[in-house]
Amino acid sequence: MFAKHLIVGLAIVFTFCPLKLVEAKDIDVIAFGSCATQDEPQPIWASIRAEDPDLFIFLGDNIYGDTVDMDVLQKKYDKLGAMQGFKRLRRQTKVIATWDDHDFGKDDSGREYPKKEETKAVFLDFFDEPKKSERRDRPGIYTSYMFGKEGRRVQVILLDLRWFRSPILKGDWPAKGTGSGPYKPHEDGTGEMMGETQWAWLEGELKKPADLRIIGSSVQFNADFHGWEAWENFPHERKRMMNLIDSTEANGVMFISGDMHYGEISVDRSGAGYPLYEVTASGLNRAWLRPEPNRRRLGEQIYYHHYGLIRVDWKLGYVWMEIRDAGNSLRARHGVPLGDLE
Repeated sequence: MFAKHLIVGLAIVFTFCPLKLVEAKDIDVIAFGSCATQDEPQPIWASIRAEDPDLFIFLGDNIYGDTVDMDVLQKKYDKLGAMQGFKRLRRQTKVIATWDDHDFGKDDSGREYPKKEETKAVFLDFFDEPKKSERRDRPGIYTSYMFGKEGRRVQVILLDLRWFRSPILKGDWPAKGTGSGPYKPHEDGTGEMMGETQWAWLEGELKKPADLRIIGSSVQFNADFHGWEAWENFPHERKRMMNLIDSTEANGVMFISGDMHYGEISVDRSGAGYPLYEVTASGLNRAWLRPEPNRRRLGEQIYYHHYGLIRVDWKLGYVWMEIRDAGNSLRARHGVPLGDLE
């Protein structure tokens, strides 16, 4: 009888409690990446699986959809789903995801893309989002996860930088005094990246207790303006993010990002109360061979196919950021004490 009442009670809690439950398993190794065309081989999954990550995060351009035809989009997801290496990873590791422009619907697109409701449904179905998930009921696909017990708690925040984003501004080609891209920043403080609903949600997330917070941003946060898509297209929004991290006193924040087809580790030591590190891992099977400026970069740009890793040594209180290539060779590494991120 006690067991029966216990089951009923738990059912009531799960039904009416709006909070996500913390997954009890400690997270020590997080792999992530972006930019994987479904029309070319993806041998990198074997290297990722060899690291036995606790979690894999797709940061966008998970496929190259670029269509308004949902049948075409579904077939492209089916190609990814049929990749043997990816299938093995899904059996071995929890996979979570956000999107960028090509899987959202169109290259460099934002809120003006007309089929975002339809592409959202295809995306969420492919990544096995529960039917009653709040992600399905609200605009955009932003979400968060909690892992680990108190003292080893990892919060993963996945932003949606497409659904609400204002159109970006065309500049000269290439942008004068910057990198090789065609865009210019909103220097007058107009335009938005995330929308007010998502900003309010993020403030609530940053107030939750966690020991390490990984913010998944589909485009680069720390990069200097290089003329391509990045937070620097909306410098007032970037400043708002740093102010929010500071005002909420959110400890342990790190960024991971994609989009650029190259990899790098960077740090911004101003504006958020402590250094903000970022790992860009953006070429699961795409490559960019042209150097781009970034005065915040630590080390070199990583070309050719690669993925990112975050390793947490909870006993030492240390976090390691890595970029590894398709052969699983270490290409970049930087470590920081967790105590420095507060």
